[in-house]
This record gives sequence, structure tokens and C-alpha cells, in this order.
Amino acid sequence: MGRIPPLAIFPPVIFAAIAGLFLGGMFRDDPDALPSSQEGLPAPQIVDLAVGTLPSFDGSVFAGPGPKVVNFWASWCAPCRVEHPYIMELAETVPVYGINRDRTPDQAEGFLAELGNPYTAVVADPGNRQSIEWGVYALPETFVIGSDGTVLVHVRGPINEPLLENRIKPALAAALAE
Repeated sequence: MGRIPPLAIFPPVIFAAIAGLFLGGMFRDDPDALPSSQEGLPAPQIVDLAVGTLPSFDGSVFAGPGPKVVNFWASWCAPCRVEHPYIMELAETVPVYGINRDRTPDQAEGFLAELGNPYTAVVADPGNRQSIEWGVYALPETFVIGSDGTVLVHVRGPINEPLLENRIKPALAAALAE
């Protein structure tokens, strides 16, 4: 038997390293979750662009006591309809602020008239500028903001029961305990 050339060892070692990375990624807490560039940072500023007759808000609401929730949504977004009951449930215990990406105020107001309005206030994001500032990839996306204005949790995609119980409610409870 002859010696194994050193270069022959590299391909299996590289393959094993890549396989280890994939395997590690499969067993994360939430393998579908995308990392957030916002968690732990101050909430980005809000441009106060009113949506029809709905109350609007600006970034000063984040300076007040208690946690808040910010939800990016649109009437044409099917997953936004799916998560709407969970947003309604959140609104019973914490102020929820909406950032809407519809083209017209009538679309947003029609959606809320049909399904109910959980939002303390809503602003428009017609050019997606606010979505970019907040790091939003696709709708819906939800942020839990602490009493100090820091983003505690960033949920990409529609909220469901496990996300509500395992990520959002514990973050809200921790923020209330501060």
C-alpha cells in the first residue's frame, strides 16, 4: 500500500465541513427564521404618512412606557389575512401600530372594515422606504419594541400560535417586567 497524497484528503474534509454546516442549520431553534438586522437596535424612525381617516403615529410613540408591537401589512397580502386574528389578540394587551403598504387608503380602510381594526394607529409606506429602514423583506413582518425603543423581536412572515406563544408573548412579558 502506498501513501495517500495530501491533496486527496482535502475534498473529503471540505465535504465534511460543508455537511456539518448544513446539519447544524437544520437543528437551529427555528430553521426557517431569517436573521434580523434590527433586533437589539433602536427602532427606526417613522415617517408620519396618514392612511385615509385612520389615526397616524410617528417614532415618538416608542419613547413611552411599556412594550409596543409594529406590524407591516397590506390588504393584498394573503398571509396578512391569516395572521390578522393573532394581531387582534395582541391588540387586547399591547398597543399595535400598523405600517401599511397598500397603494390607496381605501384598500387599507376596506381591509380593516372587513376584518376589524387592531391598530392603535396606522401610517402608509407607499414607496417602501420605511420597509427598507426596518429591514422588511416581505409581508407580513412584526416587531416587538421594548419600553426603551429597542427592537426585542422581529418575526418574518405571518404570526401563528407557536410564534405568538413561544416568541412574542415571552418578549412582551419580559419587557413588562422591566
